[in-house]
Amino acid sequence: MDEFSRISYWTKEGQAKSLLEATGVKLAIGDDAAIVSGAVRQDEGCSYEMLYTVDTMVEDIHFNTQTMQLDHIGYKALASNLSDIAAMGGIALHALIAISVPGHYTEEHIKQIYHGIYQCANQYEVAIVGGDTTASPHSLVLTITVIGQVEAGTALRRSGAKPGDLIVTTGIAGRSAAGLHLLLHPEFEPQLAAKHVQSLKQAHQMPQPQLDQGRLLRSLGGCHALNDVSDGLASEAVEIAEASGVAFVLDEQLLPVSEGLSQYGSCTKQSLLDWMLYGGEDYILLGTIDPQCYEQVKEQFAQRHMQIYAIGKVEPGKGEVWLERMDSRMAHKQRERIYKRGYNHFT
Repeated sequence: MDEFSRISYWTKEGQAKSLLEATGVKLAIGDDAAIVSGAVRQDEGCSYEMLYTVDTMVEDIHFNTQTMQLDHIGYKALASNLSDIAAMGGIALHALIAISVPGHYTEEHIKQIYHGIYQCANQYEVAIVGGDTTASPHSLVLTITVIGQVEAGTALRRSGAKPGDLIVTTGIAGRSAAGLHLLLHPEFEPQLAAKHVQSLKQAHQMPQPQLDQGRLLRSLGGCHALNDVSDGLASEAVEIAEASGVAFVLDEQLLPVSEGLSQYGSCTKQSLLDWMLYGGEDYILLGTIDPQCYEQVKEQFAQRHMQIYAIGKVEPGKGEVWLERMDSRMAHKQRERIYKRGYNHFT
């Protein structure tokens, strides 16, 4: 059973619906964060629902010290959790840090990890309120829980996409995968400008969770579904399409590419499309917007020096994701179905 099948199994075989409802759970397993209405906060006349999310990072599965400094590991572990809150349109408030440390890690090593955690926490104004520390027999393990909030009834879920919506992304996918490739193949560095080397490496080592973008999409209206890109555009598109009961049609010609990503793809002869669709760990946002709202949303993003791109459309369907590509021989676009092929545990 692969990772996604296990999640589906846990969702179906989980606790009784009556127990979830009795404890105020409005949304449990199956999205970026759980929503609990029983924990509504009253703040300046506004009601909030609480958001809960947790992620685990394991050495030599999610990271290794060949490509990540210890402070980068701590930073990225928290950033990946904050990205889940961003995908709900929420505000991150508190974090709990559990760390399991193998014997060969020194006290200085642990300090560097926590330095990265606190760097991210301070940048995004998240309070570290507790956690746990244990020994580990072999590998470093970081498990982080983040608690956030969102205005009651306004959380952006995966299940709201509608036929006719535009598919949008708030950044350029594939940069993290390219950065990892560069870290593993430093011989390509001389072929890139220094600014592109730094940018691609940072995209992998210190991704920036898009909390402001998520909040803006929630507040402007017209955004029907949202997900963060942790496992690649293809995987996240499938998740939204399946949850919403629609079909996604991504247009290859509309997928944004940065100058650095384009140059690196050219000099390495690697497939930019594979990095975009299946690379993952970009932690940008992928969602759907009412086409009548898109120009206003685009203008508001531009005023804040944020990126948003329309990369496709939503059609009636049953969870399919299609990629439209130009067929040079026939001078028109053809569709091919794409599937989840990002990182998958238990396979």
